[in-house]
Amino acid sequence: MNDWPEGWSGDNRGGRGNAGGGHGYGSANAQPEGAQVMRQVRRGPTAPPPQGYGVPPQQGQYQGQGQYQGQPQYLDQGAGPQSSGYDGYNTGQVYGGGGGQSVGRTGGDRPAPNWRRRIKWTAIAVAGVLVVTTVGTYFWADGKLRREVDLSKVIDRPDGGDGTNYLIVGSDSREGMSAEEKKKLHTGSAEGKRTDSMMILHVGGNGDTLISLPRDSDVELPSFVGSESGKRYEGTGRHIKLNAAYATDGPELLVRTVEFNTGLRIDHYVEIGFAGFANIVDAVGGVEIDIDKAFKDKYSGADFQAGKQTLNGEEALAFVRTRHAFAASDLQRTKNQQKFLAALAHEVATPGTVLNPFALYPTMGAGLDSLIVDKDMGLWDLGSMFFAMKGVNGGDGTSMNMPISGTSGGNLVWDKSKVKQLVKELNNDEKVTVTGQ
Repeated sequence: MNDWPEGWSGDNRGGRGNAGGGHGYGSANAQPEGAQVMRQVRRGPTAPPPQGYGVPPQQGQYQGQGQYQGQPQYLDQGAGPQSSGYDGYNTGQVYGGGGGQSVGRTGGDRPAPNWRRRIKWTAIAVAGVLVVTTVGTYFWADGKLRREVDLSKVIDRPDGGDGTNYLIVGSDSREGMSAEEKKKLHTGSAEGKRTDSMMILHVGGNGDTLISLPRDSDVELPSFVGSESGKRYEGTGRHIKLNAAYATDGPELLVRTVEFNTGLRIDHYVEIGFAGFANIVDAVGGVEIDIDKAFKDKYSGADFQAGKQTLNGEEALAFVRTRHAFAASDLQRTKNQQKFLAALAHEVATPGTVLNPFALYPTMGAGLDSLIVDKDMGLWDLGSMFFAMKGVNGGDGTSMNMPISGTSGGNLVWDKSKVKQLVKELNNDEKVTVTGQ
């Protein structure tokens, strides 16, 4: 009895028998082919092999055992360069994964993405956006600076030394403030503007130095040329309070008076009013400061407890303006001003402000709109000033009051020998050894 299915007996297995007898696709053994031989048999009727496939039986030489010499060798699909994708049993559809091209595929594989090129062009695009944004921000910010002070009008100026000297002035200007804002900030409604605080910031290679000039400092009013009239006014040796120089003829006369009484050349001038100061503090979300001792002042509206706390714009203005609550009056106030301005500069220069456009632009807008600077002041100079003040707050520099030797008629008299030594050290960009109250 034949165990092979119909059409698979003896000499015509595979349903492709020939008159010459028995050319087939398997061996002549009576056992079915093993799994390693019978590859991917598709059930159902099979399509005939391509025309000319294999060696015609009549050309082969019978070897016995149901085989012909010249019988075609059947290879796994995709097994090598001679594979056609036909496995001898199916209709030409490839079922396995091979190394060659599959039958029926309409096109080749898609090329792998060139990630190096993509990263390169992405980096170029990001760099381009950053450059455009940076340049745009620079010109936007530079255009907002109010360059209103002309230091070329200052006469008889001392020679410059090493480093850069900034005269930083806080005025009591109420420019742009509504009646409600004046009441809220306890500024009063006096017309014009006067200096509420004055500091010299020296930026150099041996540490930065911040020196407060008390507004009640006793100084000599020198000869000067009127900033508006252009008229020359000769000095008479008259002594005044330092803040009176500003009230007499504005920033140019204040610079002239500071240079005449110290011998130190001022390179840049920066001024900010009440409203601008409060707006900057609010724009950075407040400034943290540690208050040593509780104090209260009805004139400035100050009411503070001791300890570390974050001040908003209104509270910050009260803090830096208070003097009636202290026995040392203006000297203590200048120390508080130094402390707070250094903390403010530190907050403005933090990555959280500089790298966050939602914090940077409001802060720059609030500050630049309210700053009055000299005509030669650039954004680079302004940035250098802020980072130097941050350094002083971080302990990398020195903060002090101008050395005082006593009082005269209620005015604070500077210690001339210490002032001379201090100016010498600043001009030579040496480490400051002089101390003040």
